[in-house]
Order: sequence, then structure tokens, then C-alpha cells
Amino acid sequence: MHKCAMEPILGKWSEPLYAILRIDVGFLYACHGAQKLFGVLGWHGPGHAHGLMLAAGVIEFGCGLLFVLGLFVSPAAFLAAGEMAVAYFMVHYPQGFWPINNKGELAVAYCFLFLYFASRGGGALSLDRVTQRK
Repeated sequence: MHKCAMEPILGKWSEPLYAILRIDVGFLYACHGAQKLFGVLGWHGPGHAHGLMLAAGVIEFGCGLLFVLGLFVSPAAFLAAGEMAVAYFMVHYPQGFWPINNKGELAVAYCFLFLYFASRGGGALSLDRVTQRK
């Protein structure tokens, strides 16, 4: 039996690849939060984040860790998607319409990626999956 030309090339690996994507993006997102909260990775230093920047740091660091663990992925992703939409419209959009010109590509990409996470949940290799079985 031959495979259909439209069948995904890595279809049989979709679950482990989704887990790797979730963990990788979670780690990167947590790094953004760590910058704001702890003054590491090229940020101004602790104590400089306040107001909305502090809230963004808490969401990024907390949700990033939840994505890495695969715990409460859907609600964390929904919250993170909202934060990225707010970041885009408050910080980037006023500098122009196109994300490529206003440096908002990452915020837009994260926003839609998190909406996908919200729709899929933790998936394989997640604490959500482990706790679901019990």
C-alpha cells in the first residue's frame, strides 16, 4: 500500500514534536519573564519592572514554566495569548501596521502559537496527561 502524497511527512512524530515545541517555546517564554523579574539575560536589572511590565514578567515566567511542565497548558496558553495581543497593540502597533516593520512579529507569532496550545492542551509528555489518567 502506498502513502498518499498529501500525508504529513512527520505525521507519526506529531505528538513528540508537539511536546518538544511546547517545552522549547515554554523555556523561551520563561526567559522573557526572567529578564523582567530577575534582571537576567540582558535586562536592566531587578526592580526595574513595575506595573504592566511586572505583570507581563509574571505571566511570561509563570506560563513559560507551566508549558515546560505541561501543566494547566490550556488556561495558561489562553492567558499568555491575551498578554501577547495586549503587548502587540500597546507596544508595537502604534509604531505602524505591519509586524515586520514595527518589530511585533514575535508577539504575533507567540499569540497565535499560544492559541494553538490552548486548543491542544498539554499533549504527550505533560503533567496534564499524567493527571488526566488518574
